[in-house]
Amino acid sequence: MSEHLAPDAEPRNDREARYNEFVGLLARHDQSIRRFVRSLLPSRDGVDDVLQETALECWKKFDAFQPDDPDEAAGAFIRWACVIARYKALGWQRDRQRDRLVFRERVVERLADAAIDHVRRREQQRRAIESCLDALPGDDRRLVLSVHAPGESVARLAAETGQQARRLYSRVNVLRKRLLECVEKRLAGEVAHG
Repeated sequence: MSEHLAPDAEPRNDREARYNEFVGLLARHDQSIRRFVRSLLPSRDGVDDVLQETALECWKKFDAFQPDDPDEAAGAFIRWACVIARYKALGWQRDRQRDRLVFRERVVERLADAAIDHVRRREQQRRAIESCLDALPGDDRRLVLSVHAPGESVARLAAETGQQARRLYSRVNVLRKRLLECVEKRLAGEVAHG
């Protein structure tokens, strides 16, 4: 009898792991997808409906989602979900064509193209920032992030390390400038290479 449970347990565990992966990606990028959908509709009406339809469709097709580079799964997921959202938004618009506040399909297509480009640029920026932050030594990274992290502060770090807060703030400014230069260099490199 245990022989029958083992084969069933394996696909269920795979399916559960895949579902958890999907939910994690969807939760992480929900706001980006929401902004994308919002940019395609003439009003806030329908945004939740389109998002729900998009999430359902994404889950139905998630087995087909295979990013080329596992390290780029997040960016690939956003782009993939936005393509699905684009078609769901178009369908929502078509269903409401009698309404005066519905964009023409051509307008939605142009808005979608622009929004996908925006999503792509934000993802490039996110990757560049993460890469540049990863290149910083641990103490410098903590210092830079302390300005933006809840429960952290430069004053707290100064108290912990015995350094003057004024010096640490100056160091933060130097590190921010270095990060900006690093990010700009990486983004320029991405533009040059593709």
